[in-house]
Amino acid sequence: MADSTADHVLIIEDEANISSFARMYLEAAGFRVSVAERGDDGLRMATEERPSLVLLDLMLPGMDGYEVTRRLRAEGNLPIIMLTARDDAVDKVVGLELGADDYVTKPFNPRELVARVRAVLRRTDERQVEPAGPEDTVLELGSLRIEVGGREVFADEERVALTPKEFDLLVTLIENRGIVLTREQLLERVWGFTFLGDSRTIDVHVRQLRRKLGDACPIQTVWGTGYKVAAKR
Repeated sequence: MADSTADHVLIIEDEANISSFARMYLEAAGFRVSVAERGDDGLRMATEERPSLVLLDLMLPGMDGYEVTRRLRAEGNLPIIMLTARDDAVDKVVGLELGADDYVTKPFNPRELVARVRAVLRRTDERQVEPAGPEDTVLELGSLRIEVGGREVFADEERVALTPKEFDLLVTLIENRGIVLTREQLLERVWGFTFLGDSRTIDVHVRQLRRKLGDACPIQTVWGTGYKVAAKR
């Protein structure tokens, strides 16, 4: 009998051999698992069941993984790990731009999959329980205002919707203003030691921050090294 207190993973995958394989290993690792074979069914189950995390294929009948991600992100910050059918940088970039927390390329190592699910859930838990001290509740830089405790960002007094990773990346750079952080350092600090992706992930998220924040974005590129926020602005 499944443990009702265990984290719940929803797998949205139309290839039965892959979903059953992933389900077997996730359940052996102590997770509760449910499966949807269509994108529209998966979106409905995610809304009704409120799982701890969604493991989402990109190519699905009914509604593709990109659209499922868009709709889930419009509703909140439910953690999403995307399954890409091939080692295609375009798939990964688009998925990350839409707000996926991580990606796994098929065929995948089941132990790696379990490790990534645990890592994403751990980072999510840390964001939820980490208290914000009164001295660092608000960060202000130029026309940018960040309410750290409430995880809200305002540019020119207008609220800007950021994904969890975009928010964490922005705060990390601002808290280290004046210091050049390499892509590897940012991956370590924002994604954690267990993130197995490549450094292009940082470039994707910086591009998204610049698009969303416009002229208010304080992030500067240090060519050949990484990114920084100027000490004064």
